[in-house]
Amino acid sequence: MGVGKPRSVTSQLWREARKGKRPLRTFLHGYIYGAWPHDYIGAAIGERRELAWKRLLFAPFLLRALDPERWAAEYHGKVMPTAAATRLLTVKEPVTLSLPEQVIPWDTARDLVLSGDGPFVAMDCPCRLARHAPCTPLDVCLIVGEPFASFILEHQPAKARAITREEAVSIIQAEAQRGHVHHAFFKQAMLGRFYAICNCCSCCCGAISAHRNGTPMLISSGYVAQVNEAACVACGTCESTCAFDAIQVDAVARVNAAACMGCGACVNLCPAGALTLVRDETRPAPLDVHLFDRATPLPPEMARLLG
Repeated sequence: MGVGKPRSVTSQLWREARKGKRPLRTFLHGYIYGAWPHDYIGAAIGERRELAWKRLLFAPFLLRALDPERWAAEYHGKVMPTAAATRLLTVKEPVTLSLPEQVIPWDTARDLVLSGDGPFVAMDCPCRLARHAPCTPLDVCLIVGEPFASFILEHQPAKARAITREEAVSIIQAEAQRGHVHHAFFKQAMLGRFYAICNCCSCCCGAISAHRNGTPMLISSGYVAQVNEAACVACGTCESTCAFDAIQVDAVARVNAAACMGCGACVNLCPAGALTLVRDETRPAPLDVHLFDRATPLPPEMARLLG
């Protein structure tokens, strides 16, 4: 799997932080977030009393949540259709770049560093575990690349496991069939980099909840859903699936383009095939991995999506 020796992981994280000239406070934030992600996120969500009191422990970092713009700039997810999320997992070429503002509007966390061979870790979702009645399965958060994968395995051995690339893709595809949303997450404290693909349900996900309540944690995929009215049978599947309340069905499905994040969950589950994703030039550009990894053939569904 290529996962490093546990005892070397913290020093590797420290070396990466120093290489990027990141201040000690930011390193400590990343260490605490990575070592105790379930407590950290559970405290932020605050639904379970046994986790909510831990806000006192994480207060120096969670206080950022009082400033929605600052919080979002430092910790955000890029929405991705299923094909694009799968593509991110199957990159063969090493990638090191800072995504442009046209893709990620903030400059505090938008670096993308991939070795081309993972490693990959499936971790129990902190947001789901923070809820009284969580959705299942739990192990749907994918930690991608080093030093994050080894760090999570060292500190969360009971809630994380090393997986193959194929297993990671299978998790993405299974979550897509459940109507869940794929996010590529970036966090300033995690070296300012991409570190995880989360597969999120609207009932548990802290990021979706925060976004719907005015903290702009999520960045549009760059697409919006479009309805073929002639094909629509008004079954309501898309309306019940949409995590962002962007679809209403009367005689046919109607998409509120302003609310749509372009996740493609409705497209995946529409039994009539009446929905597609189309590029919205008013939104941030898609995170289209094929632009910098041409060594791997583009999957047919991604080719169709990108035209």
